[in-house]
Amino acid sequence: MSDYIVRGTAAGDQVRFFAAYTRDMVEEARRIHNTSPVATAALGRLLTAGAMMGAMSKNETDLTTLQIKCNGPIEGLLVTADGSANVKGYVTNPNVILPANDKGKLDVAKALDLGVLSVIKDLGLKEPYIGQTHLVSGEIAEDLTYYFATSEQVPSSVALGVLMEKNNTVKQAGGFIIQLMPFAEDALITVLEERLQHYTSITTLLDQGRTPEDMIRELFEGYDVQIMDTIPTKYQCDCSRERVSRAVMSVGKAELEDMIREGKPIEVNCHFCGKHYVFETEELQGMLDEQEG
Repeated sequence: MSDYIVRGTAAGDQVRFFAAYTRDMVEEARRIHNTSPVATAALGRLLTAGAMMGAMSKNETDLTTLQIKCNGPIEGLLVTADGSANVKGYVTNPNVILPANDKGKLDVAKALDLGVLSVIKDLGLKEPYIGQTHLVSGEIAEDLTYYFATSEQVPSSVALGVLMEKNNTVKQAGGFIIQLMPFAEDALITVLEERLQHYTSITTLLDQGRTPEDMIRELFEGYDVQIMDTIPTKYQCDCSRERVSRAVMSVGKAELEDMIREGKPIEVNCHFCGKHYVFETEELQGMLDEQEG
């Protein structure tokens, strides 16, 4: 099964939902960054959320960035998604190792600890929209649920999960975001709250062979479910030599002159995909000439 997101409505359009299967995406991120199991789980959850939030965009050129800065040993995470649900991301400390929590699970909450979640939406306007909340648990799904309620005033339920194999590759990954419309009835809200309270974990259901569609239909059993779109999603870095050279040029004339004086090539590494870009002194001189011209 390839990675994808389903988008739709339920209960007479009182709810909108996004549900995702993201195993390949999370495994690709683990392979690129060589993350430890707990770092894979944390990054995988944020990538899955980012993909679904990217799918919420109105335009393909819209960019959504999720950034966590935290006091825990993982130090921070950053994920960027475009309007086509392509995502990329990285962890500040990909090698963090922690014992399992009291439930025998990867302790993502302890890896993050206290911190701040920022959501930055670049919609092509003069200034991006920035919403910020404190981490309420470090479990990421709960933190995003809190973000939607406080920063966007949209009552939501977010579930995210990553299950690892014994050889530390990714076995399952996925999640959902359910959001209530302003006219949602109290009776529906009560039923949903009860069902979500007793909901089996995302990764358990995926490991049992359930699809995102199955999970949504089970959650809304007895209500109509309308699936509007099926959206492919993947880990994709859009870095290029041209974009990196623009970044090098942006350091300014004095910095470029210093690099040229050293007479050595410089190497720039992409945080998202690990590609190396080497610029010889002749190329740096060309950048300087372009700035001066």
